[in-house]
Amino acid sequence: MLFQILDYLGVAVFAVTGGIVASRKQLDFIAFLFFATLTGIGGGTLRDLLLGVPVFWVVNETYVLVCLIVSVFVWFFAHWLERLSKPLRWADAVGVAAYSVMGAAKALSVGDTILVAILMGVSTATFGGILRDTIAGEPPSIVKPEIYVSAAFAGASCFVLLVQFDIPNALAAGFAALLALGLRGGAIIYGWKLPGYGSNAGRQD
Repeated sequence: MLFQILDYLGVAVFAVTGGIVASRKQLDFIAFLFFATLTGIGGGTLRDLLLGVPVFWVVNETYVLVCLIVSVFVWFFAHWLERLSKPLRWADAVGVAAYSVMGAAKALSVGDTILVAILMGVSTATFGGILRDTIAGEPPSIVKPEIYVSAAFAGASCFVLLVQFDIPNALAAGFAALLALGLRGGAIIYGWKLPGYGSNAGRQD
């Protein structure tokens, strides 16, 4: 049940971010639906294609319905959402936290290795947002210096490692999602970032 909730939550909050981007571009409702759906199911679609399993929203169209409902909600309440502090980034953070765990869990459920599970968690958590920003003509969060991909990596790695130590799946998922959300939240509030490549010494053009 927890994994199902995380799955729907990841789709819903990523769909919200797609809708917010569409509202800021002052697009029509069909564009709202496009951005919400693309962002909501993009990461999970990539995950399932790479894992060679049936694509989740093709098997269960409820996910597409969730994106439609979110599109309607944001269409009417985007102006209210914009009154919140950094709504796009916080919704994206929740999506990253939920999907980093779900992507890793899906890979483990089909018998893949620890490394593959972690990579699936990262790609599931970030690909939808990358698609959204790229198509909208915005700089993707992945190229910004603050913690983003690292939060997804931490969440996925934490879940996979806890499962290896026989921690109950629900407890491992909850702890890992909170870790990812905490790291991404720290980046949003305090500008947390990991050391980057800051020297061009010895570089040859």
